[in-house]
Amino acid sequence: MKSIKKRIIAIASAAAISASCASAYAANGDKTITLTIGDPNMTVDGVEKSIDNEGTVPIIENDRTMLPLRAVLEELGATVEWDGETRTVTIKKENGEQMSDPNLAKRVTPEEEGHIFELSDEVTREHVYYKNRYGIELAGDLYAPKNINKEEKQMAVVIGPPFGGVKEQGPGVYANELAKRGFVALTFDPSFNGASGGEYRHVASTDIFAEDFSAGVDFLGSLDYVDRERIGAVGICASGGFVLGAAAVDARIKAVVTSAMYDIPGFGNSMDNESWQASIASLAEQRWADVDNGYPAYTPMYEADKVYDEVPEGWTGNNYEFFQFYGMKRGHHARSTGGATGTSNFSFNNFPVTYHIDKISPRPILFITGDIAHSRAFSEAAYAAANEPKELYVVDGAMHIDLYDDTAKIPFDKIESFLKDALVTDSFPGNGLSGKLCSKKYMDRSMLLRYNIHI
Repeated sequence: MKSIKKRIIAIASAAAISASCASAYAANGDKTITLTIGDPNMTVDGVEKSIDNEGTVPIIENDRTMLPLRAVLEELGATVEWDGETRTVTIKKENGEQMSDPNLAKRVTPEEEGHIFELSDEVTREHVYYKNRYGIELAGDLYAPKNINKEEKQMAVVIGPPFGGVKEQGPGVYANELAKRGFVALTFDPSFNGASGGEYRHVASTDIFAEDFSAGVDFLGSLDYVDRERIGAVGICASGGFVLGAAAVDARIKAVVTSAMYDIPGFGNSMDNESWQASIASLAEQRWADVDNGYPAYTPMYEADKVYDEVPEGWTGNNYEFFQFYGMKRGHHARSTGGATGTSNFSFNNFPVTYHIDKISPRPILFITGDIAHSRAFSEAAYAAANEPKELYVVDGAMHIDLYDDTAKIPFDKIESFLKDALVTDSFPGNGLSGKLCSKKYMDRSMLLRYNIHI
């Protein structure tokens, strides 16, 4: 028997089109169920039977088709349990395994956490869950100073991981250190990745990955002890690009730090027409393969259950460096297997994240890179495209992955001073988007003159 989950998807698909039809049906594998709007009976493999003993019928209400889910699921071998006290429906497969909404995040046990660093005894950490505007629930870790005074409004920062990375890796290293320095820090797994919700797994989306930063701002701003006017954002590697996309349209992000930035969508912009045509032809072929298979192809770069002592033969160039982190003890994590589904470039090629980088001003941006980082050119290009106030900070002797986790090379003193200068603000009229955009130190001179502010 094929999975119940795939059959439910088929039912949902049928329901979606039946607002203009008389019947809804699910046909998947060895069982076909047909229901007719307003009819208390259904047919299962051609045999008519009552939906239930209460005369329940499928209906259309406000152009939405509503099916008797319990009856359908039970025909497919699942059990449905109702908790009246919590008003919760629990669906279990034939083997007793609980089914859940694919948009919900996984609740990770302590044994499954796998943080690659030791939590400071000056810091607290707790699991948190919240939804982005697409309804995908994100799994986050919330860090705070152990001696935090929750009677006072605090500065906060949301921190995103490298592409294919998870919150227990680099973001946690940053959050742990920044919490020691007085910040409330939120790390998260991007949609479709890690413990966060979303299907299909390992899909990549320029828009949604940028939105995940804004969702983090939503969550931080919902905390009574966080000052909504003092929230910054940090993006590591590819999240450095996504956070710039988020900040360009989300004025609630008051300051931005990118570290070892990658602009993955920018690769599409560098292709000539011949390369572009070859790329989209390949994507078209893969998309048809996905249609025929019923799911998108995904090939992991790193093994979830194997940690290597050395880089295997055949890994060269930048991939050799990445394997040193993701494939070996230094940064390996079971939920960080790298890469994305084969058709993710539909999003990356078509929707750049740094197109409006110049509009982040007058909010400040700090670009951090290493002098021997293979990704350095991305930071330099983004710095050139951004308007003041901005700063490019180059770390001596740092290659790309050093800025993931090497606390001796990540310039935390610089990050701390930058964020505190930007987030410890004086009130001024603003530009119509907010009352406190940035500190006097980072105010663009034209903005100061516009409001006759002198420093």
